[in-house]
Amino acid sequence: SSSLVAVHAACRSLRSGECDMAIVGGVNVLVTDSLTRGFADAGMLSPNHACRTFDAAADGYVRGEGAGFIILKRLADARRDGDRIRAVVRGSAVNHDGRASSLTAPNGTAQTALIRSALADAGLRPADIQAVECHGTGTPLGDPIEVQALAEAYAPDRDAPLLLGSVKTNIGHLEAAAGIAGFIKTVLALESASLPPTLHQASPNPRIAWEKLPLRVVDRPTPWPQRGPRRAGVSSFGFSGTNAHVIIEAAESRPAAEATAWPLVLPLSAPDASGLGRLAGVL
Repeated sequence: SSSLVAVHAACRSLRSGECDMAIVGGVNVLVTDSLTRGFADAGMLSPNHACRTFDAAADGYVRGEGAGFIILKRLADARRDGDRIRAVVRGSAVNHDGRASSLTAPNGTAQTALIRSALADAGLRPADIQAVECHGTGTPLGDPIEVQALAEAYAPDRDAPLLLGSVKTNIGHLEAAAGIAGFIKTVLALESASLPPTLHQASPNPRIAWEKLPLRVVDRPTPWPQRGPRRAGVSSFGFSGTNAHVIIEAAESRPAAEATAWPLVLPLSAPDASGLGRLAGVL
């Protein structure tokens, strides 16, 4: 949850005036095999080389590498500066599993409390959120606990299913960068008004009572539901027990006249001037 906790901390700093802009992100690079061996020995990693989040075949996760960064500013400042606003962070929260949980066992009670805190910070109702980018590691223990916690927090007053997804099925578990990966995926989905599929959905996890819960896994490209402003939650749960949840809203569309057409620089190289001309012509 490190990088999503950083988003939460940056938002608090911006709100309090400690800073005017924050560059937030995470990086995960697998430089040694010691942790991988340890996780494998503990039975945490999938022997089938895929995160099968919410599927009956979920058998552990796959470690991934990657990096992602975002720039955060106060909304009024971004509008004043003419920035391209990709999305708006409405609210966030951080808490901890507490002493009751073991290292690998998530705490559903803490997860539910976390989401309720984020909703309160955003000033929104559970039914105002149409989708959640889940932590979604893809373990037999973690998936059912997370889904039940989501149902308890987001089910009240809901007249349509909450749509669930996890980018870990696409790129693996980026660990220190996992939270920011889910955040970026959600921003792109809000912009395009389309939810990408969660992969490896052969059959629903039988440990989850899907028929009784107002939740549905997005297993194919799905248009964003037309129910008020587009809003989504992003969850990331830490190995240490530190949990983060951020609520994001689609940015307001700007009139076409306000859009800025930025020039693009395309460097070209050729042995001589005539070759350069031919290359430019081809392109």
